[in-house]
Amino acid sequence: MKPIYLDNAATTKLDKEVLKSMQPYLKEFYGNPSSAHIKGQETKNAIEKARKIIANSINAKSEEIYFTSGGTESNNWTMKGIFFKSFPKKNQIITTKIEHDSIIKTCKWLEKIGAKVIFLNVNREGFIDLKELEKSITKKTMLVSIMHANNEIGTIQNIEEIGKICKKKGVIFHTDAAQSFTKIPLDVKNMNLDLVTLNAHKIYGPKGIGALFIKEGTLIESLLHGGGHERNLRSGTENVPGIVGFGKAVELSKKIDCKKISKLRNFLIEEIIGKIPNSKLNGPKENRLPNNANIFFENTEGEAVGAYLENYRIYVSTGSACMSNTGAESHVLKAIRLSPKEQDSSIRFTLGKDTTEKEIKYVVKTLLKIIEKMRKAKEIKND
Repeated sequence: MKPIYLDNAATTKLDKEVLKSMQPYLKEFYGNPSSAHIKGQETKNAIEKARKIIANSINAKSEEIYFTSGGTESNNWTMKGIFFKSFPKKNQIITTKIEHDSIIKTCKWLEKIGAKVIFLNVNREGFIDLKELEKSITKKTMLVSIMHANNEIGTIQNIEEIGKICKKKGVIFHTDAAQSFTKIPLDVKNMNLDLVTLNAHKIYGPKGIGALFIKEGTLIESLLHGGGHERNLRSGTENVPGIVGFGKAVELSKKIDCKKISKLRNFLIEEIIGKIPNSKLNGPKENRLPNNANIFFENTEGEAVGAYLENYRIYVSTGSACMSNTGAESHVLKAIRLSPKEQDSSIRFTLGKDTTEKEIKYVVKTLLKIIEKMRKAKEIKND
């Protein structure tokens, strides 16, 4: 059996067509996009083509897409850029307890310099209370930032309703769509979005390239100053091959059958829950990312399960890739009220466009064997 990669929320394999589209911009087309001569204009035109593809995919204007180094930069730019533009007249930010670490840690940093941050609770499935959100918004609120879909448990928030609340209250609304982009519908106009975080490496594009949608008229401070690139808002010579690859990945995303992935995901969950006693799904059954399954296995240790699976060339994770090397608990699983033991016994499976039913069956068969072995060993140890 070839390697089975079920950690697509961490990153995806670069698509062959994406790589092919990038190669000319690593060799023949090497000009600086800011140069006026033909070599510069070749790369400038490639950037603008990619910008248009990405803009069209979320119903935005090309000039509302700003390229960054990835999701973390886009999230940092949003939180700090809005704060620096609004403070001290406004000082309140509203977000949730299950955001990506690049939002949570940026908010905690901003608290040190005057921000008042409200971290909304979520229920056991990871959903916020819309009434609580509306009550939390005051005249001092500068920004609401709520992720479109959670990277650990797959919960898809009701962004359209959140957008209506923010519009009614006259508050800037940002969503981190790094996990949801191209997997579920995202329309910046229908959802009343002012800022959206996007990235490439979650959608079979290259690492190190992302984008921030900034609605025309939204006042935001620059974080990077220099040559005035990206319409004077994000300085730095553009990552041309990365941008080209990003555009190609978005273009190719139309061919990905997310319904098929969702069916395979459901099959995986049903097989695991049906065949492995004392296992349960973390997060919602409905309104969940099509490729995400986060499952708790009683009387096991998630890290050990992952290590055993790796021996069979099956690759999964116990949570966010950004936290895997820190040893820290999952703030997401904690927020949905899992105990420390339950958090330690949970595994995240995230399927990709090439995942097959045969692979899923093999994973479940292998997993059953591993879980049984671990539980028996624990019983013997406890006797």
